[in-house]
Amino acid sequence: EDVAKMADIEDIDFDKTLPFIREILGTLSKEAEDANTSLIGFVGAPFTLAAYTIEGKSSKDCLTSKKMMMADETGDNKAMSQFCDKLAVMIGNYGCHQIECGAQVIQVFESWAHQLSPKGFEQFAKPAAQKAIKIMKDKYPDVPVIYFANGGSSYLECQRDMGSDMIAVDWSVDMAEARKILGPDVAISGNLDPTVLFGTKEQIEEAVRDCIDKAGGPGKHLLNLGHGVMQGTPEEAVGWLVDECKRYKGK
Repeated sequence: EDVAKMADIEDIDFDKTLPFIREILGTLSKEAEDANTSLIGFVGAPFTLAAYTIEGKSSKDCLTSKKMMMADETGDNKAMSQFCDKLAVMIGNYGCHQIECGAQVIQVFESWAHQLSPKGFEQFAKPAAQKAIKIMKDKYPDVPVIYFANGGSSYLECQRDMGSDMIAVDWSVDMAEARKILGPDVAISGNLDPTVLFGTKEQIEEAVRDCIDKAGGPGKHLLNLGHGVMQGTPEEAVGWLVDECKRYKGK
């Protein structure tokens, strides 16, 4: 009933509902251009936003959402799939809005992928994320879209056909295994453990080289952390990572 009452998702004016986005991205895009770098926009994936909304807070088990998924599967209540579908359209259009405001790349974050089994991902998260990505790619085919399922490395094989330009992988899978699962034709980014940035300069440089080698060598993937930079990370450690990435030419 609540899902059915949602406003017409095609008629959302993001300049009215989120007026600050155009100003912020416009400013950042100029700064990025001056720094000779790219501006990455980001959106939450449909299932993750649905689960956050349903649970109302962070959740260890996502139980209310999973009960809705099970009811949806039996046909007793299709609210979960309908909600994810509506969010997919909103998110796809919002990603397009960010591009129009200056974003040059969009990353789609499935932050609650760790709550899903492979079956749950295939039934609910994947089709909704694919729909959102397709909306962005249909309208802006030359703008790269990255898909990142945090905690979803146990079902990487389900992510080969997301429709995105790149799959970002978290730090819980060995990069060589991730490359093997995704195959040579899927662009990949990741996946250093963020805590390595609390290590020594030598440990950070070794981790960088190891990740690059396992991905296929320099130029074969986009080196990144397997999640965000943690609070308290020394700034010089980030510099060591970047410097070694630029320096390393392979074995």
